[in-house]
Amino acid sequence: MRRLKRIEGQVRGIARMVSEDSYCIDILTQVAAVNKALHAVSIGLLEEHIGHCVVSAAAESSEAGDAKVKEASDAIARLLR
Repeated sequence: MRRLKRIEGQVRGIARMVSEDSYCIDILTQVAAVNKALHAVSIGLLEEHIGHCVVSAAAESSEAGDAKVKEASDAIARLLR
């Protein structure tokens, strides 16, 4: 949550920069920083999902484990698009 609050503040800062007609390259630099921060949040969520949900499902049954692995793979594919 702390990371998401920080990202939220960064996005508000970008909006302020745009409304103040700041230099485009400075705005793009901030957008890149937000993208990197969101990527870090995504990786953390995937690690949590794999470490808890996938492992628990795999312990439950092979079919449940396979379904959770597929779900995680699909999520990774969406992030890479």
